[in-house]
Amino acid sequence: MNKPWQDFADEIARCHDAGRAVDFWWRDDDAGEPHAAFMRLSALAAQSRVPLGLAVIPQRAQPELFAALDDGTAVLQHGVDHRNRAPHGEKPSEFPANEAIEVALGRVAEGAERLAALAGARLLPVLVPPWNRFSQRLLGALPHRGIHGYSAFGPRASAEPMPGLRQMNTHVDIIAWKRGRTFVGAERALSEAAGHLAKRRTAAVDATEPTGWLTHHERHDAAAWGFLAELFEFSRRQAGVRWLHPRELFAQSDGR
Repeated sequence: MNKPWQDFADEIARCHDAGRAVDFWWRDDDAGEPHAAFMRLSALAAQSRVPLGLAVIPQRAQPELFAALDDGTAVLQHGVDHRNRAPHGEKPSEFPANEAIEVALGRVAEGAERLAALAGARLLPVLVPPWNRFSQRLLGALPHRGIHGYSAFGPRASAEPMPGLRQMNTHVDIIAWKRGRTFVGAERALSEAAGHLAKRRTAAVDATEPTGWLTHHERHDAAAWGFLAELFEFSRRQAGVRWLHPRELFAQSDGR
């Protein structure tokens, strides 16, 4: 076992020995078309038996996509059209602060309706905003529109930022967006995962928030696919590790 994997295993063991949960979850973004990369993602999820939260862009979703999903995959709503509406010079966002609240919420509702028709019971009432950015003034209105879960990136400040809204973020992005948009490498991915586990163990962040792994199947090269397969197999051999189903993560808010 090389050093990055050993360091990761050592932190898992420290968490386990300290009686801390070693819970992970997996979210993959930007789904819509059942192309070759998506079919590989679906096959990996089924073969590894690791539950997957598939963030689907409603306006890009094709019916054939959902036929390829197994019972271990839940569908999450990834914005509506994944179009950048931020003013020039600001960071990309589909839901910028300058957009009228009713316009933004209307689009969210339309997207949820389309996904419900396509995904059926697989759909969870969870919003994953593109670029992991969402206007904070909209959060409180989501439960009134039937959205009871929210997922972005980074340690959450609260498990329930608004009454009736459950937040579960991701913490390890395996794509280097500022360096070629390719795989970040095993060393960096494992270091970030171990770092989040250590912060959970020491209560530097919310210890009850599972460590979330973020992937983007359209961007995966051979190294990324190989890493995920190795990660899933490796974690199976570590005491105390659990991969949680998105339905379990968001159940406290939506009642399912």
